Amino acid sequence: MKETITAVATKPLAVENLLELAVNTIASVKGLEPVVLEVKGLCSFADYFLICSGSSRRHVLALAQHLEEDLGKAGVKPLGAEGLQEGLWVLLDYNDVVIHIFSQPLREFYNLEGLWAEAPRMFMETGSPVSPSSLSGGPRPTTPEETDQTRHE
Repeated sequence: MKETITAVATKPLAVENLLELAVNTIASVKGLEPVVLEVKGLCSFADYFLICSGSSRRHVLALAQHLEEDLGKAGVKPLGAEGLQEGLWVLLDYNDVVIHIFSQPLREFYNLEGLWAEAPRMFMETGSPVSPSSLSGGPRPTTPEETDQTRHE
């Protein structure tokens, strides 16, 4: 008798929708300083990095858990997850989008935003995320200094 293995099909989710859902989840769990880096053309393994911080190991793990749950409900499962034991830096790989959830000291130490300084970025205020669709439209601040100037104008 032949065994049939049925894979659970996940429905496709546009990258912009995945980013928007992830940003909203981060905001709802009080993630700190979320930023999206558009690394398309600069990086061979992803189009976007979504970076945020948690205030403690428990907070980092809670952010990861809520992201996996909310994106899972939308039919998206990560290709891989790293750092779930330590809770200092969790990486969730959603193919075109890689989510980095840091403890604040490790975020400052590794400084991915500085490492990928050439990448266009979008900052979100915690609790009031900016729609990721703005990534594809019009001029936007590309450095923290430009963002600060834009906010004060």
